[in-house]
Amino acid sequence: MFPVIKGASYVLVNSPDMIIHNGSTQTLERETHPDSEYLKKLPEHIRSFEDSVAYPANQVYIGNVTPLELAAMPKPWFEKKIENASRFGKYGEIMPQEEFYGLIKVSDAFDLVLIEKGYMANVKTQFEAHPLLKDLTAKLGEGYEMADIETAVNTQHAEPLYQNGELVGCIKRAHEFDKNLTSHIMTENLVVKASGILAGLHLLDKYDINKDEIEYIIECSEEACGDMNQRGGGNFAKSIGEILGLTNATGSDLRGFCAAPSHSLVSAAGLVKSGIYKNVLVIAGGASAKLAMNGKDHVKKDMPIIEDVIGGFAVLISENDGVNPIIRTDAIGRHTVGAGASPQAVMEALVAKPLDAAGLSFTDIDVYSSEMQNPEATEPAGAGDVPTANYKMIGALAVKKGQLEKAKLPEFFKQAGYVGFAPTQGHIPSGVPSVGFAREQILEGAINRLMVIGKGSLFLGRMTNLFDGCSLIIEKNTGLVEEAGAVSKDEVKSMVAEAMKDFASYLLQK
Repeated sequence: MFPVIKGASYVLVNSPDMIIHNGSTQTLERETHPDSEYLKKLPEHIRSFEDSVAYPANQVYIGNVTPLELAAMPKPWFEKKIENASRFGKYGEIMPQEEFYGLIKVSDAFDLVLIEKGYMANVKTQFEAHPLLKDLTAKLGEGYEMADIETAVNTQHAEPLYQNGELVGCIKRAHEFDKNLTSHIMTENLVVKASGILAGLHLLDKYDINKDEIEYIIECSEEACGDMNQRGGGNFAKSIGEILGLTNATGSDLRGFCAAPSHSLVSAAGLVKSGIYKNVLVIAGGASAKLAMNGKDHVKKDMPIIEDVIGGFAVLISENDGVNPIIRTDAIGRHTVGAGASPQAVMEALVAKPLDAAGLSFTDIDVYSSEMQNPEATEPAGAGDVPTANYKMIGALAVKKGQLEKAKLPEFFKQAGYVGFAPTQGHIPSGVPSVGFAREQILEGAINRLMVIGKGSLFLGRMTNLFDGCSLIIEKNTGLVEEAGAVSKDEVKSMVAEAMKDFASYLLQK
């Protein structure tokens, strides 16, 4: 029987100071043009926590607003606010920077994170008031003297942590000479771990999951932890599981740039389908490097910095329960080495072929979810509306295959998928943000199928110019049925009883 999607959670972290000091666009600008106009203007374009929470696209990501409601809202969305917006949503939350610094400290296993005592006292108060963090308060410690933090920053190459422009802590390097354990890289890795933990906490809470039943964890972000001898050795998965209390689980990291989440869902589904594990957690933290990645274009157009949040998600894949939506492991789309990188070749491999394998047409899929980037973040940078561009390519291929009339293309573009709403965090928007909404809609009977399409740009690693991607179909569960050729439980009982009867007769004859 096919595995199921048992739950999904989504979290964001508002990171105003980390935009300035940890985003790669800003750190590179500071190194190459320290007196640039962009760096001078940037602070004026950073939103408050309240404004980031009220931003419509962010509210969609955590489940308080639906993609359909967002699509009906005229742009620009950044000029609008959701009234009485809550930081907590159906699928997760939007966390303020102060609490996140505390979660980074909780994630610190080697005493690398120093938080100032007075600031830490405030963080503790917030942890104690948070329904999911209060049990972690004891892991925060008492904090450090500011003199110790200043010494670490000024003389030991520690990465500073700021709040409203003031130094409140730092993250030290993990080795004096190892370039893979610098304070900057340790900061990026701890951000991944902390945001992954947050996503996991919400998944466990919202779906009342027994921690002991999770047997495997796949972490699929874009960072890599390791040292000079194995720079991507891992393991984010087990480090996150440790804090979440998943003591019965093992795990590993899976990397594939933006396509990693879809690869991970396929891998998890395969592990469950095979019977190796009954419950596999797919989880990912976010990327501090991508904060304000397109910030220069946003500032040029006098917009707020849209990319002001770190993302995270978690999805639980479990054995078939007869209720939750299934993953069609018999119809996995894969972009092979020889598939080619043209848009048509990509869609042929990732959409057309798996549909053929499943005996479905293009119009049998209710929602296509590929690169769900918020267009307000990408359009000012010249990248256009990425989700809509994908829907157009899928529609064009459907017409070419004779499965859609050309006159119906405009209607298809509007109905083929959700409007983009996810932060541009690389792997975060790649297909997976739609799983929560689609799962809910399938359970309600509003739709029958979702296709998750992950795509990745492998040239970024400078190892190959090949493209990458895979896809999977999630559809309504028709209930538990015995697989063809399988033996039912009653039949097994009957066979055992008959065997025992025969054995007893044999003993009597002896």
